[in-house]
Amino acid sequence: MKTNKYLYLAILSLILVMSCSDDDSNPVPVNEEEVITTLIVSLNPTGVGTPITMESRDLDGDGPDAPVITVSSAFEENMTYTGSLNLLNETVTPAESIREEIEEEDDEHQFFFSSNNGLVSTSYSDIDGDGNPVGLLFTLTTTSAGDGVFTVVLRHEPNKTAEGVSDGDITNAGGETDILVSFPISVE
Repeated sequence: MKTNKYLYLAILSLILVMSCSDDDSNPVPVNEEEVITTLIVSLNPTGVGTPITMESRDLDGDGPDAPVITVSSAFEENMTYTGSLNLLNETVTPAESIREEIEEEDDEHQFFFSSNNGLVSTSYSDIDGDGNPVGLLFTLTTTSAGDGVFTVVLRHEPNKTAEGVSDGDITNAGGETDILVSFPISVE
């Protein structure tokens, strides 16, 4: 009887040890989302004109403080600008460039640009390895004078082959929004 009792305890102990094993031979890699605190839009006129810098800085992320948004000057009417985006994580020192990660994972990211009042139009100047737009580089063209809003959206894992997405239409893009910033602009 004692032998059966010890055999029963030994089997139970073995089952418990095996079920609590933390040997996971196929762990799923975790691709953490980027922390983006700062978006800097640099715009240089293709002719004679004033370069423009637009910046959004939100150091507390989803915290109570609103982002600080600045635009260095007004756009010139009927002007074309070459644009470049830089994204930073300023919660670490030194600040981490998120642009580099987006360049490395360009097939998983796309920027979308829009404006109200038809004040500006944009076109992509860079593509990923599959020939789809990314938007770290772009061209912005102003039209007539007025005030409005220029919005920049970064989508993670959009459906780049969906209708209109390659032309910059966010409607069918899907994916997750990593950052969305609306800049107040003036065209003079």
